[in-house]
Amino acid sequence: MAELALIISIIALYLAFMAYQKVGGLGDRKKQSEALTQIGDALIKATNSLREKTADVLDKLETSLRTKETTTPPRKETQEEEKR
Repeated sequence: MAELALIISIIALYLAFMAYQKVGGLGDRKKQSEALTQIGDALIKATNSLREKTADVLDKLETSLRTKETTTPPRKETQEEEKR
């Protein structure tokens, strides 16, 4: 009886291994990890590019505001503001 149980368990183990291989096994996981690594690298590059572009735009905006600030003459107070 023990021999029959051993044979059935070996057959079940073989079938489980074959099912695992059919589903993808370890090879599929390697492909998935490579794909995820590539996506991660692309996200890092995109983030760095976006960060640089944002910094450039903010720098230009700052320069523009500072030049307007220095070139705009001080505002003359109106009579209403003088009364206050």
